Amino acid sequence: MVGSKRRSGSRRAIRYLLALALLLVMVYPYLYMVLSSFADWTQIDKQLLPTKFTTKSYEWLFSGGEAGVTRPWLNAFLNSVVVSAASTALMMLFGIMVAYALSKLNFFGRHAINNFVLFHMFFPAIILLVPTFLIIQRAGLYDTYLGLIVPKAVSLWAIFMYTNFFKAVPSTFIEAAKLDGASDLKIMFRIMLPMSKSITTVIFLFLLMERWTELLWDMIAVKSDSMLTLNVLLSQMFGPYGSYPGPLYAASTILTLPIIVLFLIFSKKFQEGMQFSLK
Repeated sequence: MVGSKRRSGSRRAIRYLLALALLLVMVYPYLYMVLSSFADWTQIDKQLLPTKFTTKSYEWLFSGGEAGVTRPWLNAFLNSVVVSAASTALMMLFGIMVAYALSKLNFFGRHAINNFVLFHMFFPAIILLVPTFLIIQRAGLYDTYLGLIVPKAVSLWAIFMYTNFFKAVPSTFIEAAKLDGASDLKIMFRIMLPMSKSITTVIFLFLLMERWTELLWDMIAVKSDSMLTLNVLLSQMFGPYGSYPGPLYAASTILTLPIIVLFLIFSKKFQEGMQFSLK
């Protein structure tokens, strides 16, 4: 009896140690990046964790580096916020509407559209980059907010995730709502959406993270400094100055900080949504 308790305690201790080791492996890169962004330049990439700290990397970044060119940081940050928020909202809106139609409505061509969504998910987005750019240019949306937002307004992944969730919702809820005179639009936003809070959190965070870190489309869709997003501005900074690791870590910290804050705010719902998506 005593021996079995000891073995059980040893196994528990081993599991805790393995979990702690895994946590350190996952957290250490981000911790190293944040600490290195404040580290003295003589210690960066020369030891596991820096011990001397300074704000030199951030000062270098916001002063324009050796070129000394003032960069429109605040404007670029606001551009990123507007573009990311609008694109994410549209992707979720279209995702909910299309998924509801594919999962709960009977109409001609529903299965063909569903298969098209699945089929199209296997295509790399870069294949449509040039045609999309030509369409935006000819439509007069080049170097505008709409040119940044519209091509990223639909997410097939969001449609796929919402479709799978809505299929699991019993149709009796919808039938009862229709008997009470509710329209499909009201059913979507008054019944289906509140029931999908957990999966919506997962979709929201992933879509926002994807749009916030988008670089390729943002680089080719704008030309003026007033329309630059934050990640494009940072990429321009490190074209000629790629050999400065401190400011590079500082720029990476700035880019990832909003996503980390949002994840911490919605962490509980995110975990619940991930549990459903893995079922």
